[in-house]
Amino acid sequence: MSLIGKSVPFTSVSDQALRHRFSICCSWIESDRICEGQRMQKLGDFKLPQFFNYPPYFTLQPVRDTREKQIQLWKELILDFCKSQKVFLIGVEEDFPLFSNSAIDRTLSHEARETFLSAFVGEGRAEWLDKGHRKCLILWHRIQDWADIILKFVRENGLEDSVMTVEEIRSGTESLGTELEGIDRTILMRALKLLENKGKLALFKGTSADDEGVKFSV
Repeated sequence: MSLIGKSVPFTSVSDQALRHRFSICCSWIESDRICEGQRMQKLGDFKLPQFFNYPPYFTLQPVRDTREKQIQLWKELILDFCKSQKVFLIGVEEDFPLFSNSAIDRTLSHEARETFLSAFVGEGRAEWLDKGHRKCLILWHRIQDWADIILKFVRENGLEDSVMTVEEIRSGTESLGTELEGIDRTILMRALKLLENKGKLALFKGTSADDEGVKFSV
């Protein structure tokens, strides 16, 4: 007997999960039809992935497998965006560009934002800066990787036995056009202290925070 046009009851957990996946699939198809020609392609010079234009991705999915794939996509997007735009700090309650898509009238909920960022924290790619999980420090390079970048910078510029201020490392002539240009100060200081513990440099204080210095001994 044909079941077309008839309602089939779902009686098990697996049936309910199947119905949920079918619902998502239908939503994607409908979204694809509605959003055709209304897609948000870029944020400035950053190219957005296709999933950013599908409404279901802006809602936390209740089925575990679906949610894990959703979280992975958002992690990759946030990391790529932060690295290309040199974003180090994300405020959960602030208007971060990726948190909404005006073309499809969708915005991530507070729960979704915290879930995606917490996934970074769990992998050591980010840190919450407060107990309320309002500010998140993004480590698109881990601290050890930043330390390696600093050592490479020192060697390429012949600074093995030189003295520089912390601000010169962030904004000096030698840093222009490198990954160190504009680096978050908190991340920079942690990488420098890691290198100090390894005997690669010595930190010393001046008369102000801007006078903090670094004596390299690479």
